[in-house]
Amino acid sequence: MRWLLQFPAALRELALVRLVGSFGAGGVVYLTPLVFHQAAFQATEVGGGLAAAALAGTLGRFASGVVLDRGVPCSRPVIAAAGLAMAADALLWGAHSLGPFLLGQLLLGLAMGLYWPAIELAVPLCSGPSGSSRAFALVRSADALGIAAGTLTGALLARGEQLRGIYGVDLLCLTLMVVLLVRRPLPAGGSPGRQRSQRREWSWLPDLIPLLLISVVATAMPTLMQSALPLDLVRGGLQRPALPQQIGALLIGVQLSLLVVLQWPVGRWLARRSVARGLAISQLSFCVGSALLALSPLWRSGAALVLAAQLPIALGQASFLPVATEAVVQLTPPRHQGLAMALFSQCFALSALTAPLLAGWLLDSQGHGVAVWSLMALACTGCLPLVGLLDRRQRTLLIAALTEKEGEESRERVLYRLEAQSVSRPPSAPGSTPPGGSGTGSGAHRT
Repeated sequence: MRWLLQFPAALRELALVRLVGSFGAGGVVYLTPLVFHQAAFQATEVGGGLAAAALAGTLGRFASGVVLDRGVPCSRPVIAAAGLAMAADALLWGAHSLGPFLLGQLLLGLAMGLYWPAIELAVPLCSGPSGSSRAFALVRSADALGIAAGTLTGALLARGEQLRGIYGVDLLCLTLMVVLLVRRPLPAGGSPGRQRSQRREWSWLPDLIPLLLISVVATAMPTLMQSALPLDLVRGGLQRPALPQQIGALLIGVQLSLLVVLQWPVGRWLARRSVARGLAISQLSFCVGSALLALSPLWRSGAALVLAAQLPIALGQASFLPVATEAVVQLTPPRHQGLAMALFSQCFALSALTAPLLAGWLLDSQGHGVAVWSLMALACTGCLPLVGLLDRRQRTLLIAALTEKEGEESRERVLYRLEAQSVSRPPSAPGSTPPGGSGTGSGAHRT
């Protein structure tokens, strides 16, 4: 693991924090539907709990974004989130009725809302000369490893009929995460800066809209993998027999293990290329994976199609997560990146609010997941024109800023990115992909 030494110490510490947090969250996020399926909850009740968590996360995300742009260190919202998540775990561990389940989900959603803008903004702050593209690839690899390990741990607990132990594992990980953050706090982000007109303050927002729309659809896929897929597998399909819940948990673990393998090489390869290329790859991959899942209930050996779908879905997630977050950094002035990260992470909340409810209703009414996955494939296909629009807008911003046609806000964004590009090509690790591709996707770092 000597290649890790090429990254700054602060970034390595951040990756460790995210690894620990993701290990605890992996079982909770992916296996909570199975816990409450055991407790005889309806799919609509489980989906309603996940939607309540997403709704609560809305408040947390905007609160986190506002305080971050005022110069609050990133570690403070993360520590607050850890405290709320501990309370949620304690409630969910002993919940056997709808009331405690919903309250636990509300606390968990609020915690995730506080956590994500802060932990994402910390990446460019800690990236140093590595560049934020490579930094996002590293921390997303840590996320993937932690979530996969946590979900596989949950699968082992399910095999031993101790599935609720996932909440105990999360409590331990949250405690360790707080210790790490107290020992080495994360840096502060934006500052109020000088006053600008209201119009100028929000001039960066229209450039984010295509990315936000794409993100709502793309983030629905991991949400459905957490909520709809486990229930779809244990219920069976038109021809596909129902699978034991242990098999369902192990299939999810396979998908997450593939994400661990793919995240670093895919993220590193895309760091040298345009964000539009990464977004297009992610949407096409999600479309293929959703189509395979839609076909699986129609075949008696449909479990093989479920297994085959894990590769394109993992490729889609490995492509989308680091590229989309890097796009937020590229399109937003540094002093507004806290709020921009809040808006971006709000896409997770919006998809988590709507996708589980729709999927739960379709599963309850039809008894299989054909419609759920078919709709997902169509939505991903519909995002491809938005990818082209985003690419054209980035090119327009670059030309306009260099010719001084769009003023200080546009020039600041592009020159911030170009300056970072000049230092974002450190010596590569053995076997790495050589530099290439479009310069519009090069990483940025905080100066």
